[in-house]
Amino acid sequence: MTDPGARLDRERARTGERLARLRRDFLGVVDASRDSNADDEHDPEGATIAFERSQVDALIRQAEAHLAEIDAARERLAAGRYGVCESCGGRIAEERLEARPSARTCVRCA
Repeated sequence: MTDPGARLDRERARTGERLARLRRDFLGVVDASRDSNADDEHDPEGATIAFERSQVDALIRQAEAHLAEIDAARERLAAGRYGVCESCGGRIAEERLEARPSARTCVRCA
């Protein structure tokens, strides 16, 4: 069995790194559009700058939510409830926790 605290720490570090990259990407899109006089609404090249900005923003929000889920899992670990399904009270399989360390429910209840 993998140490759940170490697993959560690794997941938090990976997510934090991803979030930092996404924030840099977002700033890059904003900076690139600041000095541009491109017609964002009628760009014949495809996706608009606003669309790209919106996509990156959505990914940032997902990463932030995932960090909150990891922090909640850390709280469950400290309280002795980590790995216990919040729906049925049964054990969450080690394989599920390995794949999704912040899992709140077992596969059956998910």
